[in-house]
Amino acid sequence: MFSREPYSGSSRKLVLAFDVGTTFSGVSYCILDPSEIPKIHGVSKYPEQESTGGDSRIPSILHYDKEGLLRAVGAETQQKHIIELAASEQWTRLEWWKLYLRAKSLEAAHFTDADIPPLPKGKTAVQVLGDFMSYLFKCSKAYITEVHTCLWESLESNIEFVLTHPNGWEGPQQQQIRQAAVQGGLVPAGEEGQLRIHLLTEGEASLHFCVTNMLTSDVFNATPILCSELDDQEEMEQESQPDRQGVIIIDAGGGTVDLSAYSMKLSPTSFKEIAPAECRLQGSVFITYRAHVFLRAKLANSRYGSEENLWNMSEIFDKTTKVRFRDVDEPQYIKFGGIRDKDPEYGIRSGQLKLIGEDVAKLFEPSVQEIIAAFEQQRAAASMPITSVFLVGGFAASDWLHAKLVEHMNALDVTFYRPCQHVNKAVADGAVSFFIDHLVSSRTARFTYGTECNASYNEHDSEHVARREHAFEGVTGFLELPHAFESILEKGTEVSEEQEFKKPFIIEEFDLSHCGSIHVDIVAYRGKVLNPSWVDTERDAFATLCSVHADTSKLAQSMQPHHLPDGGGTYYSIMFYVVLLFGLTELKAQISWYDNGMEIRSPASVVYEDTMFL
Repeated sequence: MFSREPYSGSSRKLVLAFDVGTTFSGVSYCILDPSEIPKIHGVSKYPEQESTGGDSRIPSILHYDKEGLLRAVGAETQQKHIIELAASEQWTRLEWWKLYLRAKSLEAAHFTDADIPPLPKGKTAVQVLGDFMSYLFKCSKAYITEVHTCLWESLESNIEFVLTHPNGWEGPQQQQIRQAAVQGGLVPAGEEGQLRIHLLTEGEASLHFCVTNMLTSDVFNATPILCSELDDQEEMEQESQPDRQGVIIIDAGGGTVDLSAYSMKLSPTSFKEIAPAECRLQGSVFITYRAHVFLRAKLANSRYGSEENLWNMSEIFDKTTKVRFRDVDEPQYIKFGGIRDKDPEYGIRSGQLKLIGEDVAKLFEPSVQEIIAAFEQQRAAASMPITSVFLVGGFAASDWLHAKLVEHMNALDVTFYRPCQHVNKAVADGAVSFFIDHLVSSRTARFTYGTECNASYNEHDSEHVARREHAFEGVTGFLELPHAFESILEKGTEVSEEQEFKKPFIIEEFDLSHCGSIHVDIVAYRGKVLNPSWVDTERDAFATLCSVHADTSKLAQSMQPHHLPDGGGTYYSIMFYVVLLFGLTELKAQISWYDNGMEIRSPASVVYEDTMFL
């Protein structure tokens, strides 16, 4: 059973965790006092919130006026006078804006930027994120100052921030979060401020929530872990790790559904990631999105088919019908008007639109099927059998989603858990737990990472022979082939924190002046080939993730020339290593080389694509 240890630090510290969701957001925090067992709290009071002390979240909605000034955020946007003022002054209402920041690699054929409310003129999604985090920070300050007197001022300049993001977000999105944190005033610009920002996947945050809120419960400990029928190989794997069990965390949120697979050891509590994390753009907002499309078609010729009515119905569906739906055989209703509103031909009576249960179920189906497909993909990739599944996140409150997943898991004899309450706090609370408990000892590479290079021609290699027409003579006179891919870290590899993966490379130049710097593109392969060798055979599956630069001008000053055979002149060469670290959620890359037997590492300069943050 999990038992939190007392804080071992020497001085008091404040940890703030921000869960910025597509539909709702929240903040959790912890005051770390030396030798005391940490307790996680939620910020449960925000401006204009109707109830306090219960729901620790606010809507992820902002209002900007015509000049691009922020006028209302969160619960403020739900106030009647704000709604009227926004309409009369033509403010821009922003919701679902987090989806603008999504990784381009996420498959979303059902969804484009055109389906998201447009950003205010002159505003980027990163600036909106900065504004929103600034608001959360101010609300956190006000709440903590009120609850814990004489605390904030002494800790404000050294707060540790844990900022979460979907499993599918990569380097560019992580750097955008860091940029927004600076713009929002969480930390000052520069390396010192960035060291106080810790990025974490929503999947791993949810795992920590499950550990502290479910694995310690009497219900969990009294429930036997059921296992599906195992083949011989799986039995061998289970016997080799008898004290570990395979679990998958499903964090079903508003925009994304994140799945993470771990091997679990309960005594002492520890976890290892055993399959690449999954992320699908099929959160609860897409059910509302499909409902809007469905209603537009259904009411196309009704007098209630105006866009204003459709948006009103969609909003009511989102807050009531979608949440309550649990039986396909029962009709569902959207109560949008008064007793005089009727159009019987279209199922509208007394201000209510009647929907067939089967039609509502179809709105859920793409999300359900994507979650099951992602689960099966993780189950197949996991290095040990999966015996338990935990469902958390705001979408987890849907009884229909829960019932469909239970049906699937029961057929596999997999034990399925959903916490009875506070599933919407899973990410924020779990992010704080990540900082103080740090339960995951290793993670799994989501892709194969490496770099494009030239390969020495091998006449005994059939692939090389097939590419013979592309061969060229290198600096040393030997044949080389372009477009080769050299992997440094393969997909599915277990990576412990601070573990390094490196490969040697050689640069050869006739001109010494070309040896003063090294530039390497780090490439991620997202295809299905186990050992990709050439980037030009599947170009769309390769993407440049970042670039690493190193200053080797001092080394060049002491380099001696190499002589070509048969008196053909001289050339210079540098042997260097590309070093990758993937222990946490962010990529770190360096270039290293040896000079007089001593290893030298450059301060890695990593520049992500699609971002302006350095």
